[in-house]
Amino acid sequence: MSMKAANKVNVERIDPTHWYVGMKDASLQLMVYGKGIRDAEVSTDYPGVSIESLVRLDSPDYLLVYMDVAKAQAGKMTLRFKVGKKSMNYPYELKTREMAGTERRGFSNADVLYMLMPDRFAQSANHVAQIKGLNTYKEDRSQPSLRHGGDLEGIRQHLDYFTELGVTALWFTPVLENNSPDNENGFSTYHGYATTDYYRVDPRFGTNAQYKQLIDEAHAKGLKVVMDMIFNHCGFEHPWVANMPSKDWFNLSRSSGVQEFWSTDNSPKQMSATPITPELLNSQHLQTSYKLTPVLDPYASKVDMRETVEGWFVPTIPDLNQKNPHVMKYLIQNSIWWIETVGIDGIRMDTYPYADREGMAQWMKVLDKEYPNFNTVGETWVTEPAYTAAWQKDSKLSSTNSYLKTVMDFSFFDKLNQAKNEETDGWWNGFNRIYNSLVYDYLYQNPSNVMAFIENHDTDRFLGNGKDTLSLKQALALLLTINRTPQLYYGTEILMNGTKEITDGNVRKDFPGGFPNDKHNAFTAEGRTKAEQAMFNWLSKLLHWRQGNDVIIKGKQTQFIPWKGVYVITRQYGGRSVLTILNGTSKPAVMEVARYAEVIQGKATARDIITGRNITIDKDVKLRPRQTLIIEF
Repeated sequence: MSMKAANKVNVERIDPTHWYVGMKDASLQLMVYGKGIRDAEVSTDYPGVSIESLVRLDSPDYLLVYMDVAKAQAGKMTLRFKVGKKSMNYPYELKTREMAGTERRGFSNADVLYMLMPDRFAQSANHVAQIKGLNTYKEDRSQPSLRHGGDLEGIRQHLDYFTELGVTALWFTPVLENNSPDNENGFSTYHGYATTDYYRVDPRFGTNAQYKQLIDEAHAKGLKVVMDMIFNHCGFEHPWVANMPSKDWFNLSRSSGVQEFWSTDNSPKQMSATPITPELLNSQHLQTSYKLTPVLDPYASKVDMRETVEGWFVPTIPDLNQKNPHVMKYLIQNSIWWIETVGIDGIRMDTYPYADREGMAQWMKVLDKEYPNFNTVGETWVTEPAYTAAWQKDSKLSSTNSYLKTVMDFSFFDKLNQAKNEETDGWWNGFNRIYNSLVYDYLYQNPSNVMAFIENHDTDRFLGNGKDTLSLKQALALLLTINRTPQLYYGTEILMNGTKEITDGNVRKDFPGGFPNDKHNAFTAEGRTKAEQAMFNWLSKLLHWRQGNDVIIKGKQTQFIPWKGVYVITRQYGGRSVLTILNGTSKPAVMEVARYAEVIQGKATARDIITGRNITIDKDVKLRPRQTLIIEF
């Protein structure tokens, strides 16, 4: 080692990699990584920047620098780090924002979100199958749980497909680095839910610059982009795991586990002597019960609550401790950084109730203050409306305001997937389940900000292993006309099916035509089968009709108790009406128009929005088995 190197402080990296001036919250946290950096003194003479505090964590290899940048202008400043006689200068940039936070517009119920998995959607021609420097992985499309090789450039090249279909927003499952090696059982983190770098797009998908290019071009075509984030946990290969910043950075067993990794002088044990392995962590972590109800249960026991919010999903995804204010500040800044750096239009937050409730509310409050017109949807997987509603911003059902604008309607998903296999009777079965779910919309502060879906990456496909297009059309008709923000799952429009009974990978199949040498190309009308084209045309017609349609976006909703197997929901606005009419039985049925006089209001004809034909509505309407009819007048 040269004398010059020996006299230099070691700063390996700083998170965030850069920041922005003009934020309402002028406090900036810098997480500095480097061997022995904890003991450094830090200074800068950049105008308008002051160092508020230095937080020296348990590990000697991290230092948190808190700065006030309220009066700073954009430019490159120099941070000076000094440890004893050693010192170094580190350049750090403060950038100008592209727009004020008030100008950023999130997704809303006027949008239809299209969810896809980057690894399974499309691969670009210049895709590299092996990226140097990453942990061992393999791309093998024959294995449902290994990586298949989709990338961001492949998605960008198919942006016109989304506009042709008629969706208005794209939700990608996580795109950040997941540098976990494939395991011996043939599983990988292709799904993206084991983050190992919060500031880097996974190189297998592309670069940060390519992500921004994709978003910019999506915007140019009228498409929004929603980013999937995970604050509850990270991947085992994140640097925080091998060298924990502090004893309480993760949720570990409070009894004895921490002492397994820390010596009495508060420095980490040598990794060569005590390597932190999944097996060692497994002996010290608390396993989650996967039950979310304790978080809102007024009678919840402490043990049940702790298992929910501090438990780990599996030993390889360590549970972050959001009660630690430094952890929460890091995560909050990360979300802001992605909004400012690449221009995302919304966030979908994974496993929302598993994280600390107060910490997540603080995050949402900060985002709402900075971006009042932005939107975030939280995954709240309980199938009772009362539970879901309590998580929505300003809910009167909770003493703690979540500030979370949009929640996911697992009740609608659950009831619809039961109803599809039933005959609609006079009481509980079939579409009575949907009726009896929507009656609880009075619990929601804003039903329009509830995201409905019929399937996603964590569920069986709506079609299961079949191709029942009659049931699928009924589900989609409801999804796209009721008072909700709708989300579609990739491939539904071309009848992609599958179940999770063997592996999750069977509901996350490759989009046909997205990969080199695919013989079946569903991106084009010529490449689709007759059945796929018929479904695509039907859904595309409905989606384009929905765009900018104020009756659906703003209209009053009225639903009728299913009558003789027929379920009717109406939307009314500005003198216009839309009726969604579903025969919930496998036999012919009749819509008795006299029963719906209050919404038909004496009109004699209406237009079928799919076929464009006129329908007579001054007399009873005959319906085929499982027929879907959407009419407007």
